[in-house]
Amino acid sequence: HTSSMVGGLIGCSWAMVFAAGGFKVKLYDIAQQQLTSALENIRKQMKELEELGFLKGALSAEQQLALISICTDLRAAVEGAAFIQECTPENLELKKKIFSQLDLIVGDNVILSSSTSCLLPSKLFTGLKHVKQCIVSHPVNPPYFVPLVEIVPHPETDPSTIERTYALMKKIGQSPVKLNREIEGFVLNRLQYAVISEAWRLVGLFKTTMHTNISKDLKTKVILTYRKQSISFSKAVSKHSCLHLNILLTCS
Repeated sequence: HTSSMVGGLIGCSWAMVFAAGGFKVKLYDIAQQQLTSALENIRKQMKELEELGFLKGALSAEQQLALISICTDLRAAVEGAAFIQECTPENLELKKKIFSQLDLIVGDNVILSSSTSCLLPSKLFTGLKHVKQCIVSHPVNPPYFVPLVEIVPHPETDPSTIERTYALMKKIGQSPVKLNREIEGFVLNRLQYAVISEAWRLVGLFKTTMHTNISKDLKTKVILTYRKQSISFSKAVSKHSCLHLNILLTCS
């Protein structure tokens, strides 16, 4: 089975992804109420997805829910796990503390994976006894709806850990991309930030004019629309909202 550390938005989404792939999941958090709420919200989300015809996997919502359990005891949570996905907030000291605790209780075949979106593996895992089993599996938020996963190794990560993580991500329906080495900001963030930055430049550029003739044969029409919309999946932890910038490019 797999274990997902902390039942927040990312943790719940990972739990749903693994359950959709047919894996038993233990969702861990130190707060019982957080886990109870997370499990209930996962149930609601799966039922809603099933009704809409968007539920992942071959199993029904009830069958997938039966694969997910909750636990407030770390040792019990990781017992029997082959893959552990940490999903704590982006706090280096907190993550290092979690992995130090895991390092003391896991076996030599368990993969220790982090969902960090920006912390380098060398800062997270250096000094751990099981460093060869450590890796970053950086998802797009939330991983249930966006399958891209960036796999980033520590300099000492064993090649088999990379391959096993890649194979697991493929098996549960994700779209993994392997990096040969760590890099500041990872590749996904650097590309994403460049696109977002250019998008906001377009906002300023087309504030007064919405049509630009690039050449005689090419016309680019940029339609900018904004809408504040609640993220459906955010019900799993709290009410989040995001600002959507839709840019439609049409050529004629």
